[in-house]
Amino acid sequence: MKTDTVTIREIRAEDNVQVAKVVRQVLEDLGVPKVGTAYADTSLDHMYESYDVPRATYFLVEEAGKIIGCAGVAPLENYEGNVCELQKMYFLEEARGRGIGSKMMQICLDRAKEFGFERCYLETMPYMKAAQKLYLKTGFEYIDAPMGDTGHYSCPVWMLKAL
Repeated sequence: MKTDTVTIREIRAEDNVQVAKVVRQVLEDLGVPKVGTAYADTSLDHMYESYDVPRATYFLVEEAGKIIGCAGVAPLENYEGNVCELQKMYFLEEARGRGIGSKMMQICLDRAKEFGFERCYLETMPYMKAAQKLYLKTGFEYIDAPMGDTGHYSCPVWMLKAL
């Protein structure tokens, strides 16, 4: 999908290094703990392979050959039920405030519906207010406890959306 000067496309194997760099840069910029969050995920250096499984996909936002954002959906780990998780949605500073997050969110949720998921779950940090505003606008609601077990024990905000 092409919008403005950006292209949203699925991840390729050769994107792994740049994607890991983008995610870690955003997490560092936001002061996210390096333990108990996506920063420490072993999958971060192998994103293509991590999402090259049934009912999972990962998208990138590319501008002028540079990856400036990313997000994906996959089955919620350690959960019995037809729920996916919106995962690793991060945008570099230059991508924020341009409506790219809304477009990316819609693409991810559309793909989750195509995969047949009934609900979409996410975890985030309390101070990520701009992200939460986007999630609420998209129909996510706060829930009182985590679902499944993602290993992200440092993310105390949980949200859920019916698809």
